[in-house]
Amino acid sequence: MTRVPGQQAPYPARTAGARTAAQEGADHDLRALFGESLAIFAYLAGPAHMLQTANAAFFTAIGSERTRTGLPLGQLMPELVDQGFIGLLDRVYRTGESHFARDARVLLGEGENAREGFFSFTYEPRLDTGGNVMGVRVVGVETTQVMHAQRLTNEHRVLLEQIARQAPLPEVLEGMARAIESLAPEEVLVSVLLADPDGRHLRHGAAPSLPGFYNRAIDGIATGEGVGSCGTAAHRRTSVIVTDIATDPFWDDFRALADQAGLAACWSTPILARDGALLGTFAMYHRTPRTPQEADLALARVFADTAALAIERHHAEQARAAAEAREKAARDDLAFLLEASSALTSDLDAAQVLSALAALCAPKLAPLCTVDLVEGGRVRRIAAAAPDPAQQELLTSHIPVYDAADDAVARVLASGTSEVARRTPTGPGPWHDLNVTGYLCVPLMERDKAFGAVTLLSTGAHVFDGHIVALAEELTRRAASAARNARQYSHRAALARDLQAGLLLPGLPDVPGTDVATYYHPAGEGLDIGGDFYDVFPLKDGRWAFLLGDVCGRGAIAATTTALVRHTARAVASRLPGPADVVHAVNEALTDRPGSHGTGFVTLVYGQLTPTASGLDIELVRAGHNPPLHLDVRHTVQALTPQGLLLGIGSDAHVTPHRLHLRPDESLVLYTDGITEARRPDGDMFGEQRLADAVSRLSGRPRSQHIIDAAITALHTFTDDVDDDQAILVLTATAPHPTDAP
Repeated sequence: MTRVPGQQAPYPARTAGARTAAQEGADHDLRALFGESLAIFAYLAGPAHMLQTANAAFFTAIGSERTRTGLPLGQLMPELVDQGFIGLLDRVYRTGESHFARDARVLLGEGENAREGFFSFTYEPRLDTGGNVMGVRVVGVETTQVMHAQRLTNEHRVLLEQIARQAPLPEVLEGMARAIESLAPEEVLVSVLLADPDGRHLRHGAAPSLPGFYNRAIDGIATGEGVGSCGTAAHRRTSVIVTDIATDPFWDDFRALADQAGLAACWSTPILARDGALLGTFAMYHRTPRTPQEADLALARVFADTAALAIERHHAEQARAAAEAREKAARDDLAFLLEASSALTSDLDAAQVLSALAALCAPKLAPLCTVDLVEGGRVRRIAAAAPDPAQQELLTSHIPVYDAADDAVARVLASGTSEVARRTPTGPGPWHDLNVTGYLCVPLMERDKAFGAVTLLSTGAHVFDGHIVALAEELTRRAASAARNARQYSHRAALARDLQAGLLLPGLPDVPGTDVATYYHPAGEGLDIGGDFYDVFPLKDGRWAFLLGDVCGRGAIAATTTALVRHTARAVASRLPGPADVVHAVNEALTDRPGSHGTGFVTLVYGQLTPTASGLDIELVRAGHNPPLHLDVRHTVQALTPQGLLLGIGSDAHVTPHRLHLRPDESLVLYTDGITEARRPDGDMFGEQRLADAVSRLSGRPRSQHIIDAAITALHTFTDDVDDDQAILVLTATAPHPTDAP
């Protein structure tokens, strides 16, 4: 047994500065592979081609066991007869003409000892002094190694082409192994092992001719001193040659395995990256003890370098694919979160938000999902999502116990931290019926306190990894924020509705001789108090007061101003002589209000009506407001334009009273600028004329509500883009009852 621990140092990193040394090593390997060819000479005599003499190179080529002369060549080398070489000698002897052959294939020897060889040779006639042929001279050069090297070069080129077109690594490695096995002059079995990323273990790469049980047994062997040929070569980063496995201590732990596989020798070469990192090992096995020749080692180094190129290309492709996969996953996650955020914020009801959360989680993050809320010291299941109705019913019917120590939801609600496990949740539940194999419970947080929990449930082979946990926590955080906003919106909307209801009439009063109808529509989402208002209330002497106005601004300040105007008017109307005096009192109240109560102006139409036997006597003032419309029985519409300034900006409103009489079926229409200033997207405004046209087109004797319906229908036909509050008050004189007249 002969062991050569290191035939050649590992190649340095292939940098520009190391190119010369690497090239010299490659040239040395090529010279070893091509070998050195020697000329052969042989002299044959007579028609029987008797071997008279030959040089040593001739006997080396045909086999040293046949080093004899004095025998016919056909008897010394009978295999030449059937291959036609003796017939060629006969023709040269007979014709006296030379014969030349280039790289002729010759099968030397018979049976198991036969070998393939290639020769370039010349058969020349030997002439005596009289010019007669007396024999044949054979001159040639064995080109077997050259031909093998050419075959190796072709195989190598094919491998490089495979690498260039990014063929799968197993395909490249197996092709390389088979190429070497076919090129080797003796039987050789090739194996390639690939290093784990940490370089501590070797995994099966390719070994097409080794037994399957052997490949499985060495798959995953450690790298280290004395771990066979490959483990040691990987550890040392240099070639390790074991010429006799039966006696080498490196193979103590694998000797029985090698014997079972019929392996007797193993030469292993490390496969190294350009930076010196371990990529794997390249091994050549033999079935008999054998010491490598320089050509064998050169072949191993050439193909180890080729394998390194293929493996590095594979690693680069894997890294690129992994980077693309991470980028795609990140894009998918972002798209999912953006879509989820849109879905969670599209509804302003907290229960609907959390129902949407359950639908988003299943099946994207887990097959099953539940959402539980804490309400009044108890847990209430508000949403569940499952693939089929039966499973969803099971989830909906199960309610966690809020203060149970063995319940996952209870623990998460108490701790405010997520809990994940690859088992069924603790505590009772339909886990067996649902085939639950794991769970992830994430708290819904508000100001560091959990107000609910989202539970994702695995079934079958589904598991929760770190990516799903992070995505679920981020989605739950967004859902908690959306639910908080929805609850706040609901509370604010309810407050706005309650406050708005307090600023408007709870119901229309029954005014003698008068048909009263109103319309009110606040702009926006209902979170702010509108600035438009109206009122109708009785006075002590049988008269009735009415008003409609618009406060500059919205919200709480607008609400306080609206309340100030209405309550001031109600308080002073019965004590003052007429509408102008009431409006002056309102203006004084506005100009005297504290700055914290607002400073915005008010537009107002205020009037008083008196039912009579022939209709309604009306006196009104207009303080900077849209002109009221008078609809008479002929369906003629007239705008009333008494003068008056805005309220709340000066000490005197300068209003001028206007009197009119509404006969039965005539109407007075009051409206705010939210009606007339509504615009189309192109900027065109609805305007007072379109409102007047809509009112005048009514047929017959329209009631007050008919007038409002016509106005609103015309407005919505004109545009749906409404961004201001809208209010209408219509007073229509009716035929008086006997008791209506004073």
